[in-house]
Amino acid sequence: MNNKVIKKKYILFILILSIIFSICYVLVNKHEYNKIRKEENNKINSIVVKVKEKYPNVTDDEIIEIINNTDSKDILFSKYGIYIDKEFLITNNEKNYSKFLILNTCFIISLIISIIVIILLYERKKDKEIKRIIECITKINKKDYTIDIKDNSEDELSILKNEIYKTTIMLKEDAENSLKDKKELKTSLEDISHQLKTPLTSMSINIENLLDNPDMDINTRQEFIRDIKRDIYNINFLVQNLLKLTKFDSNTIIFNNNYYLIKDIVDESIKNVSPLIDLKNIKINIVGDNNIKLQCDFKWQIEAISNIIKNCIEHSYDNSTIDIKYNENKIYSTIEIIDYGELIDKKDIKHIFERFYKSKNSKSDSMGIGLSLSKAIIEKNNGYITVKSDTNTRFIIKYFK
Repeated sequence: MNNKVIKKKYILFILILSIIFSICYVLVNKHEYNKIRKEENNKINSIVVKVKEKYPNVTDDEIIEIINNTDSKDILFSKYGIYIDKEFLITNNEKNYSKFLILNTCFIISLIISIIVIILLYERKKDKEIKRIIECITKINKKDYTIDIKDNSEDELSILKNEIYKTTIMLKEDAENSLKDKKELKTSLEDISHQLKTPLTSMSINIENLLDNPDMDINTRQEFIRDIKRDIYNINFLVQNLLKLTKFDSNTIIFNNNYYLIKDIVDESIKNVSPLIDLKNIKINIVGDNNIKLQCDFKWQIEAISNIIKNCIEHSYDNSTIDIKYNENKIYSTIEIIDYGELIDKKDIKHIFERFYKSKNSKSDSMGIGLSLSKAIIEKNNGYITVKSDTNTRFIIKYFK
């Protein structure tokens, strides 16, 4: 509020100064009037005394009548070339009038000068503020966002300073986010390199073994080829999922939302991981109303649910069970996926959906990217996912209507 208060003070000061000058002006005029009146009365009194001495028979009433009769006075003095409507009859009064005229003029000039000085001082302060704003903008152009020019007043310059301050904060945040993005990109590239290094190294070793041993028995050769195929699959899986995550990061994914049965989404998701289910002989129990529908992108939700089921299978024991439950209420629809295998460590729970994060129970060929992709898809579809791991591990997904 500083600038607004200063502006009010300037206005108040000018108002008070004007009142003081006005009062002084009135007092001087009053004094001028009294002095001229006194001078005039004294002269008239002297005339009356002379008349009384010369004509003792003239009464006071006759003298007063003569004095108050303006027509007679005008006729009397006009004979001598004196006109009372144009000039003073008493020369001393004319001198007093000239003196007071100069004094009044000085008062008016002083008032005008004072107001001009006050305005100039205010403008000077305003110019200083503008200069400061320009200096701040220059610093901002040099990417120096450490300035603080926010103002709580409401005049034009203060509004401008506040807008510049907001812009500075935005630019500062953008700069910080840019730096953060660069660090995250560096970390991501390091993680991707690490993820690719393992299968590429394994493939390189296996290929060298095949080349160095042309007479290798057929079973061993087939095993090497299967390992190479598995590594290629893992690299392909990593690249595909990274491309999908990149689309989410850049907001280039467009969901084709429609109403689909949750039962169909779950069934298709199970089909995607059926080889893993058969490999570990996992039994899938599905419980839910077959008529419940979810507004979503069918293809992407299958991707999200498939990755979660895949994670549950990987941490389940052979010949165990995975439960999938779904229901709805007036606010949201829920899908719950439960496995009874290895529990997630408490330290890993809060990181489980982070990109490239591997818990201590993760498989050696795990990429640490599937759950991160699932989370991105679910959140894009107005939902959120949580995980609990105590007596069992439960992934709970809620889609808000």
